[in-house]
Amino acid sequence: MRLLLFNLVTDVDDPILGFTTDWISALAERVEFIHVITMRAGHVEVPDNVRVYSVGKEKGYSEPWRAIEFYRHLFRILREDRINVCFSHMIPIFTVLAAPVLRAKRIPIVTWYAHPSLTRTLRFAHRLSGRMVTGIAASYPYKRDKLIVIGHGIDTGVFSPDGRVSAEHTATILCFGRLSPVKDHVTLLRAAWLLRQCWTGPFRIVIIGGPAVPQDKSYIESLYKQVKELRLEHTVHFEPPVPKESLPFWYRSCTVYVNLTPAGFVDKVALQAMSCGKPSVVANEGFRETLGNYASRLLFHHGDAVDLANRLVGLLALSETDRDRIGLYLRERVIRMHSLDTLAAKLVGIFQSVRDL
Repeated sequence: MRLLLFNLVTDVDDPILGFTTDWISALAERVEFIHVITMRAGHVEVPDNVRVYSVGKEKGYSEPWRAIEFYRHLFRILREDRINVCFSHMIPIFTVLAAPVLRAKRIPIVTWYAHPSLTRTLRFAHRLSGRMVTGIAASYPYKRDKLIVIGHGIDTGVFSPDGRVSAEHTATILCFGRLSPVKDHVTLLRAAWLLRQCWTGPFRIVIIGGPAVPQDKSYIESLYKQVKELRLEHTVHFEPPVPKESLPFWYRSCTVYVNLTPAGFVDKVALQAMSCGKPSVVANEGFRETLGNYASRLLFHHGDAVDLANRLVGLLALSETDRDRIGLYLRERVIRMHSLDTLAAKLVGIFQSVRDL
């Protein structure tokens, strides 16, 4: 099978989307060749049977110029190779742009989408795709007629427990991701203040991340201000974004992981923490199936600092053995439902099925 793949960002060093290189590599093991057209390229590390073409966002190209580059790459690929299937990952606009050309060539499209926003572009992409795929059902905001849920593709070999790394004596509550309002760090800060009132043991909050867009800088300033107002300067620590290869260390070193985003936004970082064997407290009901037997203990109401603080107290009060038991259960769930190997195998099966439509 020869695959055409549309990708939002192809950069192994990208702190948020670096995982897409892992997906490309996993698919490359299962198909003959992959042509990747990406919106932005950075540090590209792909197998020999993968070729990457950028439309030039990293070079500052305008939208019209990027569209010209997209079609230039697309027509060249179709002219020089015989493509069997197209997989559009996280970029429905490329689905819409390519569909008339690919339909004329009888090349089916499978589109991945995992975001609560229902846009006109998504509606068109849904109509033009043979199948839509997503990580969990709650992440897809449109019709279910073409939808297949395939998990979130976590590299459970990389994100794994490691007995050589033990949690520090001071309990560490970790939160990772970009610093923007949708991540709701304010609730975590308020929960930290409440936790100081009712928990006598030492603990710290570590928030790792940076702004995604310039507008986020004012949000970050508001977080620093609230830390000072709540007198949490010695409790809450902000760390800059870290490279992907450093993430497992941070997950393994923490006591509890916290994810604060609401339903519809499924942060892969929460699944990565679970894959490292760590209890993860989450606000998103979409995680309920993954949390399994521990859903009632690990889910809290979005934006409810009191509920979050209560969940954290309950976990900190457990013995390390009991927390490890929860973490290893969650890892087994991630392996079963969200592993990269499982996702790649499911995708190839879907590619084969749409060829027969």
